Amino acid sequence: MSLELTPEAIDALAWEKQGGLLPAVVQDADTLRVLMLGYMDAAALRATIRSRHVTFFSRSRNAQWTKGETSGHFLDVVSLDVDCDNDTLLVTARPHGPTCHLGRESCFPDAPAATSSFVGELDALIANRERERPAGSYTTTLFDGGIRRIAQKVGEEGIETALAAVAQSEEELLGEAGDLLYHLLVLLRARGLGLADVEAVLRARHAR
Repeated sequence: MSLELTPEAIDALAWEKQGGLLPAVVQDADTLRVLMLGYMDAAALRATIRSRHVTFFSRSRNAQWTKGETSGHFLDVVSLDVDCDNDTLLVTARPHGPTCHLGRESCFPDAPAATSSFVGELDALIANRERERPAGSYTTTLFDGGIRRIAQKVGEEGIETALAAVAQSEEELLGEAGDLLYHLLVLLRARGLGLADVEAVLRARHAR
């Protein structure tokens, strides 16, 4: 569902079932791991859509709060969905650091991720590198070099992968393919995109 929910669509949700609140399950957009559960009232939902940061209504404090406003570990919203009964929200987001107050990735320590989670985790790590630019990181060097340099690296790795497929061993092909995938993820992130965006395109094509 689009983030651009109309006022009418928000008003039509089943707010009356739980005293004006809806549970909101937050899921990592890249690894699909469930990160946390919170509650939103209509104002928090509107704030989430407006700011693109997941915002809840705290029942204990009786006040609205944005996840990360103190720690800096914001949850950047990718998409919103509503269940079949119009009384539960599913939020996919990209976290800025650990979601749990205990410093864990998820408030559910054993929450599973998708089978291909390592690529998603790599994509999330690259996103963090793009934001934080830690000194000494090769990924930081790529981002600092600009998109043209990153695109050049993708081209070089693509050629090396193709050559390995034709004339080298399986081990060398896999190594080159890994280099190509990594640099492609960096290129996507440099354009403000990620693995989930590519998956959405492939999913749409598959559905045709």
